[in-house]
Amino acid sequence: MNTNKNYTPKQLKLPIEIEKIIEISDPVYSFCEIVDCIDLSKYFVVKGYKTGRPRYSYTKLLKIVLFSFMENGYLSLRKIEKSCKTDIRYMWLLDDMKAPSFVTIGNFIKDNLTTKIKEIFTDINKVIFEKENVDLSHTYIDGTKIEANANKYSWVWKKSCIKNRDKTFEKVTNLIAEINEEDLKLLGVKIEVRNEYAIEYLEEVLERYKDLLSIDITKFVRGKGTRKTSYQKRYEKLIEYKEKLKNYAKHIEICGEKRGSYSKTDNSATFMRIKKDYMGNDQLLPAYNMQVAVCDEYIATVDVKQYASDMDCFIPLMEKFHSQYGSYPKYPVADAGYGSFNNYIYCENKGMEKYMKFTMFEKETKDEKYRNNPYKSTNFRYNENGELICPNNRKFQFKFEKAIKGNNYGRTEEIYECESCEGCNHKQECCPKAKLNRTIKINRELTSIHQEVIKNLCSIHGALLCMNRSIQAEGTYGILKWDKSYKRLKRRGLESVILELTMISSGFNLYKYHNKKNKREKCA
Repeated sequence: MNTNKNYTPKQLKLPIEIEKIIEISDPVYSFCEIVDCIDLSKYFVVKGYKTGRPRYSYTKLLKIVLFSFMENGYLSLRKIEKSCKTDIRYMWLLDDMKAPSFVTIGNFIKDNLTTKIKEIFTDINKVIFEKENVDLSHTYIDGTKIEANANKYSWVWKKSCIKNRDKTFEKVTNLIAEINEEDLKLLGVKIEVRNEYAIEYLEEVLERYKDLLSIDITKFVRGKGTRKTSYQKRYEKLIEYKEKLKNYAKHIEICGEKRGSYSKTDNSATFMRIKKDYMGNDQLLPAYNMQVAVCDEYIATVDVKQYASDMDCFIPLMEKFHSQYGSYPKYPVADAGYGSFNNYIYCENKGMEKYMKFTMFEKETKDEKYRNNPYKSTNFRYNENGELICPNNRKFQFKFEKAIKGNNYGRTEEIYECESCEGCNHKQECCPKAKLNRTIKINRELTSIHQEVIKNLCSIHGALLCMNRSIQAEGTYGILKWDKSYKRLKRRGLESVILELTMISSGFNLYKYHNKKNKREKCA
């Protein structure tokens, strides 16, 4: 007797409301508490279609993407798809919508979030900051180098390109001179020789050379057993040099003014030194410079730059902060990588206090031997006539004023020269490398700013701010890099990298809010 076994001993039994299975302390509730305060539909323009299947809900797709970044730091598209099919929290967020494929999620992120992620990040922050009463006047700034998703040996160096381009210019000059002497002399015609050659000019030279000598390109020979004419050799050399110059021009254009290198597999990435040098040979790796401004342990602003210097990143970061929150922080606290003349003057103009260390801050405050060194120019005394006097009682005479390199505010420094260092008993300690008289540079405004910074940072308030910066700003990178194991970018291109890091920052703030909320509830 045949019986149909249309059953399974393990029947799936779920309550009608999936929400009942999810624990009350789960991060998804904290996530919904924040996200439900925002009108998510305003970020998307939904187009009406008369045919085809219904579209996935953009607001639900945004929720599952943000929640995956909140819980994991970074989650691949395929793992998000798997979570939508197996994790009841994702099913609850989808609210009876079919689980999307990784392709759908990827297209949604690329097409809809690239331009809107900054606005989404700002709105999430405003809700969290209002609930947590976050103090935006105290901002802790730090930067780190994040390795790009690019091949390690795909570098292009700007200086090398310029050097090789100049060599090619010389070769072109010699070749044109040879053409004038060997081929065009009898015709009484000369091709103009220049110091630099544009691609368009070389194309004109090729056309003219071909027309003057009636060269038939179709009769050019190639391969073994053939002999090229002198015309063919020179013509092909000109083409070779033209292509080289075209490549050098392309490389230099991609690098731009501020960068000295880029990667062939990610043109926006620049080769920098990264703290975690896993190759062990101090080699430059393709990377981006990630900057964060942290307020009360939350990332208030995130920015990405293509150059290694933190000094150049401070002003763009503060301008982005202002565009998001409508004000500048009263106390921007940063390490010595940000302390420059431009940044101090910028803080003055925007009403911000100077709590950024400068390069020699540790020496100035902790090294008594350096601070009290009598041969240091800032320790030279002035006589009754206001003239600088060295330790051997010799006068320094004003020579000229010099513009400060890279300064944006038209400031200058004064150059002074000692009247005579000849026969001075202090020369070995004062200026052992000077061949003639010692010269010193004095920037009185910068010196007074340094004194103000020392006063600010050595106060009790300044010491607490420095301690907080090391906990909050550097602690943020500790969570992202070590707790969340996020040490390398997944996307390529500056725009995509900004998208990725802003999504990660949004997830970080939601994760931080959930942890703080749970701690308060446990304490209560």
